Amino acid sequence: MNEYEKVIEKILNHFVGDDFKNELALAKKEFFENAGVFDEQSEHYESRMAQFYDWYFFTRDLVGFKETPLEACHLVRELRFTEDELRIIEILKKHRHSLFEVIKIKNGDIYIKDLIANKKLIVKASPYLFGFNPNEIFEVRLIPHLDSYVFTRGFCFHPESAKKFILSEIKTHRKDSDLDLDLMMLRLIKMRYKFEQYKHVKPELIYANQGKLGI
Repeated sequence: MNEYEKVIEKILNHFVGDDFKNELALAKKEFFENAGVFDEQSEHYESRMAQFYDWYFFTRDLVGFKETPLEACHLVRELRFTEDELRIIEILKKHRHSLFEVIKIKNGDIYIKDLIANKKLIVKASPYLFGFNPNEIFEVRLIPHLDSYVFTRGFCFHPESAKKFILSEIKTHRKDSDLDLDLMMLRLIKMRYKFEQYKHVKPELIYANQGKLGI
């Protein structure tokens, strides 16, 4: 566990505690809506929960605070932070959330392209080197670290067959600044869940704006 994950865990432990049972239940309902029954025995369970907790921590506003756990943590008296932890919190607030594709992997470094910002980036000495397919688009959050970035754990890999649709959605959002990119990415995650649930259905019927299984 790196220094960023330790601070994230400290904050999350508070915001998923007994005082936030109702909040957490509501958040899970929002996140997993349309995803079908969520099976704790599924091989995807851990990755799905990592995606959820990233979204809950970085993106979703808490009902009582009107801010995310990351933004609201300084208001909680029970959470006492060291100077180093406060520094890390400010770095976490500068995270990059987007859709990416891999350009190449070389000497332990991952060269990627931020498809929304249309910018090339390097994640140096990444502990995550396997499972990347150059033809797949994936969603994750990047934390700035020195002259590079660190991946969070909440990866969502979309099938190659969905690439055309996703690129079209990105193009639409680039043209209209009023559209919410976070909502678009959450919708794509739910489509990915449907894709796993209905393996017999053509992907274009799931990754679609007008399809019967679209979300």
